[in-house]
Amino acid sequence: MKKNRLTILMSVMAFILVFTCVLAISGNVSVSAAEESAAEAVEADSTGDKAMAAGIVVGLAAAAGAIGMGIAVAKSTESMARQPEIAGKINSTMMLGMVFIETAIIYALVIAILIIFVL
Repeated sequence: MKKNRLTILMSVMAFILVFTCVLAISGNVSVSAAEESAAEAVEADSTGDKAMAAGIVVGLAAAAGAIGMGIAVAKSTESMARQPEIAGKINSTMMLGMVFIETAIIYALVIAILIIFVL
């Protein structure tokens, strides 16, 4: 049952991530050159869309990372309680996993910055 909930959660998060990327890219579309005032309005709207997409991307990555870190800490604490003699190995492995999770969150932040300034 837990795997089904996790699969559904990951599917929803993937859908939201794809939706925000499409929102950021579609906000970059401009109108004809004859309507400059309308083009400025569209550009202002696309800036807001980009900011919203970047915020959603960073928020989702941070939320997923926090959930992953919480699960990792809970499981490692549980395993250290069961086998205290290898607590040092479990702790170092957990820290390495935390670094990888945090790296994924930092990559999401870099992508959000690229969405804002490059697209």
